[in-house]
Amino acid sequence: MIRRDRLLWRVSLAALAGVLVLFGALGVYVRNESLAAEEQRLERLARSLGVTVENAIISARDTLDRLNGLGLEPCSDAHLAAMQNAAFARSHIRAIGYWQAAERLCGVGLVRGTELMPQRADRIYESGVVAWWPGPQTEVGGVQLFLMRYGEHDVAMDPAMLLDTGVVEALQAGLWVENLPMAAYPADAELPSPDSIPPGVTFDAEHGRVISRFSLGTVFPIDIVAVEPIANFRDRYLPMVIMATVLGLLLIGSWIYLVLRYSRHQLSLGSELREAIAQKRLVVRYQPIVELSDSRCVGAEALVRWRRDSGHTISPDIFIPVAEAEGFLPEITRYVLHAVATDIGRLLRDESDFAISLNVSRQDLEEGDLERVLSDELDAVGVAPSSISLEITERALVGSEAALRAIHDLRKRGHRVAIDDFGTGYSSLSYLEAFEIDSLKIDKAFVDAIETETVTSSVISHVIEMAHSLDLDIVAEGIEHAHQAAWLLEKGVAHGQGFLYGKPLSARQFLSYHRTDRGNDLDSDD
Repeated sequence: MIRRDRLLWRVSLAALAGVLVLFGALGVYVRNESLAAEEQRLERLARSLGVTVENAIISARDTLDRLNGLGLEPCSDAHLAAMQNAAFARSHIRAIGYWQAAERLCGVGLVRGTELMPQRADRIYESGVVAWWPGPQTEVGGVQLFLMRYGEHDVAMDPAMLLDTGVVEALQAGLWVENLPMAAYPADAELPSPDSIPPGVTFDAEHGRVISRFSLGTVFPIDIVAVEPIANFRDRYLPMVIMATVLGLLLIGSWIYLVLRYSRHQLSLGSELREAIAQKRLVVRYQPIVELSDSRCVGAEALVRWRRDSGHTISPDIFIPVAEAEGFLPEITRYVLHAVATDIGRLLRDESDFAISLNVSRQDLEEGDLERVLSDELDAVGVAPSSISLEITERALVGSEAALRAIHDLRKRGHRVAIDDFGTGYSSLSYLEAFEIDSLKIDKAFVDAIETETVTSSVISHVIEMAHSLDLDIVAEGIEHAHQAAWLLEKGVAHGQGFLYGKPLSARQFLSYHRTDRGNDLDSDD
């Protein structure tokens, strides 16, 4: 019951972890999608404003060029009418004036005559254009103008008219041209300068606002800075948050359902497995282990299989972890040992050089009952301990003093001990030296890589050298081709198993196989 409770705790923690991960991923997704949408929205706004400003400045430059080319008498009625018509045709132009040298002689619109005589220019371009940015020296009637002179004429533009309030909506927005402030909406808006904030969207949690900056590098370097309350941002993307939340709840519900279904399956599978053990519905198969030099059978590995009443076979990779999680894996070990003693006991008693390999787990070793179980079963059929080899994985021994003590005691009784699936775990020489073992089994994954150009192919040679340095016997698993066997034999590997020599067989089939291999008439107890 304690182990079942542990399984339920693990399942609950897995469900909770899954919920937290899903919520976290959902939050990141919504945030990223909202930011991306906001950046796209503000970039469109900035591009629209930037294009408007750029077109206005280019239009003003073209207007000046045309006026310079008219050749009209300065400040005549015809000249003033031409300037007036040019100003009326362009809503952003508030005034047009005529200069002679450094003096403004006349003008039309908001600025007439010499009302506007700015001093030092902000920009002087190679093309001959001179520009004054909005400021005290360009202020007329409370309006700070952008003044641009080319040749003998100038145009004065109200920069506030360049910011389309319909586009800006509820934002505070600022316009910078060539890193100089051009306009702001509203006029008293306090905005950070472009060089003080990164491009894109920035959350200013301290002041509860969202700041965005976008730059356009076309004819003129233009920067747009926009600011709005975070509440506006949240309201705008609330539908996305709601939709994502609904989707997230559906995903979380599905996750919890799958986890609970898995837990019920595992628990029911455990109960069914216990019943199968009690009703002796597990079967044991024997895969031959041979001498690679002459293919003579010298033993077998006992493998447990579970065929359900439906005829469906469940892999040991599935039911062994279930038994381990629920704490009754030693029951399966005892089941297999009893089957070996019953099926192969006579063969083991009559042929002392023959051995069956039995897989044992960390639970078997730490329970402290394995030595007694082995003794009882083998004594009942008169089989020596040396006829049963014990296979255990590296992971089962690492960090378990109880398991190491059990291995020591079992070897003293005469059992040989092998490290199973060597190469898939720690595979360290220092670990092997610390363990009391007699042989190691090379995993099939490394045998498959023999004479290939994969990274794994070089590992098997090192494993073999390591085993030889410790004077350990070696058994190669999963041999399916003759060239693999030849290569292993050349490297000094004495024993092997795999489909090249025989698949896992029933007791009757294995005894028949052994009789044929040995040329004797030993009868089966099946």
